[in-house]
Amino acid sequence: MAVFVALGAFLMTLAGGWTAQRVTDRRHLVLGLAGGLMLGVVGLDLLPEALQAAGNEIHGVPAALLLFVAGFLLAHMVERLLAARQAAHGAEESNGRTPEVGLTAAAAMVGHSAMDGVAIGAAFQVGGGMGVAVALAVIAHDFADGFNTYTITSLYGNARRRALVMLFADAAAPVVGAASTLLFTIPEQALGCYLGFFGGALLYLAAAEILPEAHHEHPAGTTLLATVAGAGFIWLVVGIAG
Repeated sequence: MAVFVALGAFLMTLAGGWTAQRVTDRRHLVLGLAGGLMLGVVGLDLLPEALQAAGNEIHGVPAALLLFVAGFLLAHMVERLLAARQAAHGAEESNGRTPEVGLTAAAAMVGHSAMDGVAIGAAFQVGGGMGVAVALAVIAHDFADGFNTYTITSLYGNARRRALVMLFADAAAPVVGAASTLLFTIPEQALGCYLGFFGGALLYLAAAEILPEAHHEHPAGTTLLATVAGAGFIWLVVGIAG
């Protein structure tokens, strides 16, 4: 049942990627919306779950928040190191962006989607009602995941083919994650720590890369409204799921 329900997440992720692909003539709005969606996912979905699941503190600070900061810093370090490596080898960047960063970020999105599938499977192990509730929440925000995966991959200069490959990987990940719960379960604390770390990396991409790019050539109010709408959409989804 969990795997069957996860197929809904598969379709919703593809729908999000298709939407991002079709509105290329409004690229600044796409990026603004993607930034808002990512901000909403981090602040309203990932961090609360991470804090609740990770539980323990390290030197007075919740472990999830320490890993959140670590994820943010690591994303920054990886981007700078890859950019320096590209420059040292004389390779050209795409509009100042390194394609590897986009692929790495998209791979993290795939990992997050796999954890969504694990969450669906684990919830169905608790009970059918719990499984349906978690599945609806996952399916609702997987539209944003697909949208962001395609946008991030293509933003960093990767070809459309690569962006589509990462999109399909992200769509398939919840199904694989749900199926894996037939074999094993992930400890709640480990899952919370992962979500905190991933949230920090995702916030870096939204705040330091996607939103500045969205306003670079089109500092219009409509772009800002798209960002607010993205965050508001995630708030709505989290509220309905809760």
